[in-house]
Amino acid sequence: MPRDPLSAKLIRKRCLVPPGGKGFRLAGIDADERGPFAAKLDAQAGFEADIARIDQLQEVLYAEGRRALLVVLQAMDTGGKDGVVRSVFGPLSPLGVQVVNFKKPTPAEMAHDYLWRVHQQVPAKGYLGVFNRSHYEEVLVVRVHEWVTRQEIESRYDQINAFERYLDENGVAIVKIFLHISKDEQRARLEARLQDPTKQWKFDAGDLSERSRWDDYMEAYEAMLRACSTTWAPWHVVPANRKWYRNALVARIVRERLEALAPRYPEPSPGLGAITIDD
Repeated sequence: MPRDPLSAKLIRKRCLVPPGGKGFRLAGIDADERGPFAAKLDAQAGFEADIARIDQLQEVLYAEGRRALLVVLQAMDTGGKDGVVRSVFGPLSPLGVQVVNFKKPTPAEMAHDYLWRVHQQVPAKGYLGVFNRSHYEEVLVVRVHEWVTRQEIESRYDQINAFERYLDENGVAIVKIFLHISKDEQRARLEARLQDPTKQWKFDAGDLSERSRWDDYMEAYEAMLRACSTTWAPWHVVPANRKWYRNALVARIVRERLEALAPRYPEPSPGLGAITIDD
């Protein structure tokens, strides 16, 4: 049997943030990494097999209707969240797949606690849900802009961990993925948006203001990854400069989580063997 280049051991070693974040340093992860592959073509067959397997498992998860899987995607601007949604989850059957894009909170959402709008979007049993940005904005953006105190940020880490544990204990498995790009790669992608008429709609001048706070964001991400990687909802840091490698890693991480859930088709109703279908 041929060796699997994206083994579970490799992903744990290269991507998984240890629970509690002991010894983790974001600077130690090369955003330009390509792992065991020399080029995109080397990863293609495995990626396609993983997508096919995810599609199969998601159908069984939907039929079983007892549990859900929530995939949380976080990244800096241009980090590739939309690309992952399109490339990894786009090929799946829309039946049982839910994608939620969290933007700036509305006045109604601001009138509630910061987890209120998030809890409403948690996938129902049987569904695979994807959060494009998430509740983690409430310990990232607000920290960088100092809209809340550091003490409140620390409290929110604990609240988020408790919230995710509650979800896990009530049938919602969680996979959290940070798409890690370099500052140089972000500049190249922002420039590409400016030059491509089909992507200019995605460019926001405010992105440049946020880019000027790059070091502050890296500090905030590292603190969040350390504080909120748990046994029940671990963080994975995926090198994302190379889009094909990013997609291959995300697909494998999601596949392995679904396989660990081991969904099963429900037992058929009794007496089906005696039923005949008339002409």
